[in-house]
Amino acid sequence: MEDHALERLLRRDRFWTLVALGMVSALCWGYLIAEALWMAHGQALLMPMTIGPWTPLESGLMLLMWGLMMTAMMLPSAAPMLLLHATLTRRRRDRGEAAAATGLFAAGYLIVWMLFSLAAVLLQYELQRAALLSPMLALTSQGVAGVVLIGAGLYQWSPLKEACLRHCRSPLEFVLTRWREGRWGALVMGLHHGAYCLGCCWVLMLLLFVGGVMSLLWVAGLALWVLVEKLAPAGHRLGRLLGGVLVVWGGVVLWAVLT
Repeated sequence: MEDHALERLLRRDRFWTLVALGMVSALCWGYLIAEALWMAHGQALLMPMTIGPWTPLESGLMLLMWGLMMTAMMLPSAAPMLLLHATLTRRRRDRGEAAAATGLFAAGYLIVWMLFSLAAVLLQYELQRAALLSPMLALTSQGVAGVVLIGAGLYQWSPLKEACLRHCRSPLEFVLTRWREGRWGALVMGLHHGAYCLGCCWVLMLLLFVGGVMSLLWVAGLALWVLVEKLAPAGHRLGRLLGGVLVVWGGVVLWAVLT
């Protein structure tokens, strides 16, 4: 009877974890779609359209925009880890703390990507000051775009990428080696997992400046690729294949610039 009750709680926890992930992701993607529609009419929801220094409010809105975009792109790929954390938390405790602990795990994960968002905002500001971005926030210099493509491709083959992707693709190994008890422990685990995820994907996120930060199709394509790398059985091999494609693409772009 106790095992049956526990299994019922586990199913409930998994269900509500998926519901929460779906709602947060849907809201963030809804914002991205709305932003794209507004941009099509020469306006923006959370992006400064002025040329020159940003006000503190504009900087804050840009950070919010990047944070929502990173949440939309990266949170779905963390679903297996969050589901496993919710299950193990429920099994290890007889208290109603599973949801809170898993929520803190997700918060730790997103904190890492908010820090990346801050770095991305600073980079965007400097690129705009140098007149290297189009209104869609795509690089206007083909030479710089070619270098970014080649750099991203080479990173796909690097040992750091391989190590971080292995952790992202192995939720059970991660929780077995880095499990921490309590709510604070869940937050720390989320930070650790977010760091591995950042190490795996940060260069891919820089490709947003190649296709356009405000290009919804480009954003969706990169988000889909992140899911493929992390969840598909052959994701790690496909990641290496993408690296080769990016290097060739970047080489072609640079060749066109130099000839």
